[in-house]
Amino acid sequence: MNLRIKLFTAFIALIIIPLFILGIITFFVTFRSIETKHSQQEEYSLKAIGYSIKSIFKEMDTVTDNGIAKGVFQAAIVAKDPDSQNLTASTQLDLNANQKNFRSLLYNHPAIDYAFLYDIHGGTGSNVISIFNKENFETLPYEKFKEHPLYNEVMSLRGLPKWIAPHEYPELTGSDKVFTQIRLIKKLDNLQKAGVLVVQIKDWEFEKIFQNLDLSNSNRKTKFMLVNDKGLIVYDYQSELDGESIQPYMKNRFQLNSNYQSYRGKFNGEESVISIYNLKEYSWSLVSVTSWSYLSQELTNFAKWFVWIMSVCVLAAILFNVLFMNRITGTIGVIVRFMRKVEDGDLNARVDEKGDDELLLLQKGFNNQMDKINQLFHQVKREQLQKTNAELRVLQAQIKPHFLFNTLESINVLAVQNEGRKVSEMVLRLASILRISIQDKEEIRLSLEVEHLRNYLEIQKFRFDDLFEYDIEIPDEMRNCLLLKLTLQPLVENSIQHGFEGIDYTGRIKVTGKMENDRILLTIEDNGIGMTNEQLASIHYADADNPDYHKLQPYPSHERRGLGLRSVLDRLRFQYGNRFGLFICSQPGQGTIIQCVIPKYGWSDKE
Repeated sequence: MNLRIKLFTAFIALIIIPLFILGIITFFVTFRSIETKHSQQEEYSLKAIGYSIKSIFKEMDTVTDNGIAKGVFQAAIVAKDPDSQNLTASTQLDLNANQKNFRSLLYNHPAIDYAFLYDIHGGTGSNVISIFNKENFETLPYEKFKEHPLYNEVMSLRGLPKWIAPHEYPELTGSDKVFTQIRLIKKLDNLQKAGVLVVQIKDWEFEKIFQNLDLSNSNRKTKFMLVNDKGLIVYDYQSELDGESIQPYMKNRFQLNSNYQSYRGKFNGEESVISIYNLKEYSWSLVSVTSWSYLSQELTNFAKWFVWIMSVCVLAAILFNVLFMNRITGTIGVIVRFMRKVEDGDLNARVDEKGDDELLLLQKGFNNQMDKINQLFHQVKREQLQKTNAELRVLQAQIKPHFLFNTLESINVLAVQNEGRKVSEMVLRLASILRISIQDKEEIRLSLEVEHLRNYLEIQKFRFDDLFEYDIEIPDEMRNCLLLKLTLQPLVENSIQHGFEGIDYTGRIKVTGKMENDRILLTIEDNGIGMTNEQLASIHYADADNPDYHKLQPYPSHERRGLGLRSVLDRLRFQYGNRFGLFICSQPGQGTIIQCVIPKYGWSDKE
């Protein structure tokens, strides 16, 4: 990092970033505070609304309780068909008066929209005792009401009122926005079931509650809804979502884990604060949805100004850096750029020597150091090449006499057995191996390397009958590609001499090749005894420059396991670089897979 960047970074790190972090923290804290305060305020509002709603229901409960206590509902049931009853005139007058009291009791409540009674023990005729006439509404017959799920629930309440909201049971309440009370009527003398009272009230009182809330805060952008425990919107003050399920409008599943909860979330695709208050005694919850953009409008405007100020500060810092720091750091920056070229491998990079001060001495020192490094690099490269070639010659000198001796011995055995054709074939293959081995070229075509490998494997099959089988699959388009001589044969030799050592089954060697972008991948796979982690480590750390190289325990002089692999690995990496070489995967008893990765090019590319 140059001096100019350091100064600029210090300005950013010590001034801009702290301001930015402080601003972000302030925004988050303020956002959270807004959400918390709104949640608290909304809790008070929903509790007040809930109290008002409960008051409406309790008021109607009181009205019907009075009617039950006075016996007007029971009397209305008895008086529904006075001609069919064996009653005295005075008794009949009393019943008619009670029925009139029943009607007047309900008429006095302006919110009541419709009311009727079911006579449980009714005889002939209808079991429905209508008190108010309502157009376009057909009362559910008592026989069907008995089959309705609400019937058993009403009976189980033993006279306590059951409230149902609009859209919950339209077959019973109709399509109007009315809340319906259903309760069992018992006889006063013996508490036997006499009938079922159904009273419907209009939503006027509910509208008044929400209208008063709107008048107190005209700028409030909040949607209020009444939702039942199944997620059905039974009442929407704005009449937009009546009768719909709330779930499609919410990202999270609608549920109430406590009496009150409030959280931020998506509602109808808009970020909002959603508050839910459980009415407890009833199977409904009050839900308020307030747009987050409305709540955070002022803070959002402040955030925009903050971003503008931060942008101006950053631009001012950049301008200061360009105008004043470039004159000081320019010369140093040139030297640093040339140093980075050297890091990338350009050892011929030299700095133009300018000026007459200490910077000139720095430039000359850099150039002199690069000249010395260049000389040392070429010297080490020559010595390393000589060392690698010497090791290869030593390896070949160790392998060839032993291989020739064993091959000639096998030819002699075949000659004694008068196997002239096999003798001829082995001699030809041995001659081909020697011809390729003594070539002066370091790189040969892949086709010659494969031919050399095939001859070697056929000779070994003569020597070790039924020990192994092999398969070579090299695409024709790869045959003219170049690779280092004697690359594949040491890898296969490792499989035969060490991988198949002591096995009691037929060994298999498979050699495959494929091209991948600018690389050639040659794979040698066997089903031999595999290698231990120590053997793999000895090959991996074969480079003397590796810090763990001297920690390895060398193999005994009579054991050459891994020697051919190390030689091939060193030659490939020295010739092609660290991107290429051998990649070995092996486990004891699981065989070995060796992948040889080399660059893809032919004679024409090399020239």
